[in-house]
Amino acid sequence: MKGRDVLKVDFNKKYNTISVYCIITFAICLALVLVCIRSNEIFAYIQQFFKVIAPVIWGIAIAYICNPVMKLLEKLFQKLFDKKKPHPKLNRSLSIFITMLLLITIIVSILALVIIQVRDSVMEILYSIPNYINQLEDLVVKLLGDYPEIVREIEAQLETIQPKLIEFANNLIPKLGDISLKVKDGAIGFVVSMKDFIIGFIVAIYLLFSKETFTAQARKITYALFPKSLCKGILRTCAKANQTLSGFLSGKLLDSLIIGIICFVCMRIMNWEFVALISIIIGVTNIIPFFGPFFGAVPSALLLLMTNPKHVIPFVFFIIILQQFDGNILGPKILGDSTGLSPFWVMFAIFVGGGLFGFMGMLLGVPVFAVIYALASEFFAYLLKKKRLSHSTSDYKALDINNPPAAKTAVTSSDKEEVKTTAPDMK
Repeated sequence: MKGRDVLKVDFNKKYNTISVYCIITFAICLALVLVCIRSNEIFAYIQQFFKVIAPVIWGIAIAYICNPVMKLLEKLFQKLFDKKKPHPKLNRSLSIFITMLLLITIIVSILALVIIQVRDSVMEILYSIPNYINQLEDLVVKLLGDYPEIVREIEAQLETIQPKLIEFANNLIPKLGDISLKVKDGAIGFVVSMKDFIIGFIVAIYLLFSKETFTAQARKITYALFPKSLCKGILRTCAKANQTLSGFLSGKLLDSLIIGIICFVCMRIMNWEFVALISIIIGVTNIIPFFGPFFGAVPSALLLLMTNPKHVIPFVFFIIILQQFDGNILGPKILGDSTGLSPFWVMFAIFVGGGLFGFMGMLLGVPVFAVIYALASEFFAYLLKKKRLSHSTSDYKALDINNPPAAKTAVTSSDKEEVKTTAPDMK
């Protein structure tokens, strides 16, 4: 009996808890060290994973964009066909078919218009090359006649040009193989992207047809994995993210369409060149908040510069006025305060999104950051509420560090609002 008492270990609940926390902390630190050491391999696996699921990502994006149109058509068909007997599957099928047909028509029309405009622009530039050469010859003759010192300088430089050209050619020839490989890889990547985009259409059809089932499965998994008290916050977060993303994307698409039409009408009145092509460029780039019109103005101004340089400066002024109209009048009317971000955070989201994910990051950086910003605001408001402190930013502008602002006891209108706890329905 005494031997058994010696071997018996007296486990202490407090020390057991401390030991578990130490083991968890050590495991997290070890995982972080492994991530730092093998970061390249981990990122390579992540990139490969996203390449594999690229068709699914395209399908989710297409379904998310098409869902509002599909819902509108579905309501219309319900009024037309469901007077005596409901036909939900027929309504859904017709709505998806018309929505996808409309989307394909828009994409094909834009591509055809762009290709035709680019072809016409290239042909116009090629036809204008003799005029450019003649103007350049006249300018050279004038300079050579009026400024003989320039002639002497050119003659001195011609003696060194031939060796430099030979050296440049010798350096360029070995690089032609690398350039051809990069062109081939770019062409293959474009074909793969088109394949993923086409498969994404098929995925989007399945997602739209069974979106209620997928939403119910997401709810079921949420309630299975998390406590009931936490599920309410998760579903509310999803609803907030869906509201922000859908409101921003649909509003920005409408805003960009209107800006493109305004640009087309004004350029047609001004009788400028490349009206359709420049209007499409301005409309598409306008999807990027704040900087979009300026990004579109650079290639558009270069097009005008090659054909009619005197139109460049008026065009730049026109883009500035158009951007001011969109940023101060049209945009706020359509979007309202859908993001809730100040101009600084908008620029921050564009820079970070563009730096990490390129063009798509610039498009989605603002709504994604708006969701993160809203969730962070709710989290900090919750922490301040637990400490019985005010969560209004204005109360901290004139802060007394010894007496922080207390929470207001009066019930505000936002407190009276009923919080939606249902999962988003891809609205």
